[in-house]
Amino acid sequence: MPRILAFDYGTKRIGLAVTDPLQIIATGLDTIHPKDAIEYLKKYLLTEQVEAFVFGDPKQMDGSPSESAQHVKGFARTLKRTFPDIPQHWIDERFTSKLAHQAIMQSGLKKQDRQNKERVDTISATIILQYFMEQHRL
Repeated sequence: MPRILAFDYGTKRIGLAVTDPLQIIATGLDTIHPKDAIEYLKKYLLTEQVEAFVFGDPKQMDGSPSESAQHVKGFARTLKRTFPDIPQHWIDERFTSKLAHQAIMQSGLKKQDRQNKERVDTISATIILQYFMEQHRL
């Protein structure tokens, strides 16, 4: 069974999360620089089947698009051109970074490890993917 790949897009870093082949568990995969994303995904897709891409949809508290929305939408368009056969889904990402910070604080990691921004991005992507999986369970 193919995996589902989720993105927590930022202009400095993209957090990635992926399901296991049975699509039961969401796991942090990596954090990459946006300029490296296409090459990274091309290599990844050589060894793994991916059924869908899931993006965090950045919104303000009132539901309107946030300032970063244009960057995420541009990234999604680039992926659609590069990987036209992979469907795209969107999940409201409000509070994912806050939840990621809370998860890290509760993890018992040392302060230096808790401040690792790449870890926050990967955990945020995992939360986005988990939300998607919960909404699409049969």
